[in-house]
Amino acid sequence: MPVAKTTPPPANRRPRKPSDVLELIAACVGIHPAAEQRECEEIEWLESRPRAASVRVRRHTCDCQPVVYELCQAGGLMFVRRYDRSDGVLIEESEWVRPPAAEHLWTRILLGQAR
Repeated sequence: MPVAKTTPPPANRRPRKPSDVLELIAACVGIHPAAEQRECEEIEWLESRPRAASVRVRRHTCDCQPVVYELCQAGGLMFVRRYDRSDGVLIEESEWVRPPAAEHLWTRILLGQAR
């Protein structure tokens, strides 16, 4: 018997019924960053430019949100890539840094301590 697939509601629509919330939770398997904290660090986002022949995405946040983050690695360095789809698609990147610094930034983004 085929299993029906559920799709999450658009990011700009909030679930209204408990069943909608349960479907959304079941459909979202990715990480959701915490809400922005009071003293949130502002990240300097730079225009995304091709700097390496290939980039490996190590981790990413859930695609159900208008802003999606990816922790990327290339050429021995790491960075966070941000897709902002709230008004078209804007792709930006953090500074390319050594892995420990990028992992720290990634954790701060997930905790809502940096944006």
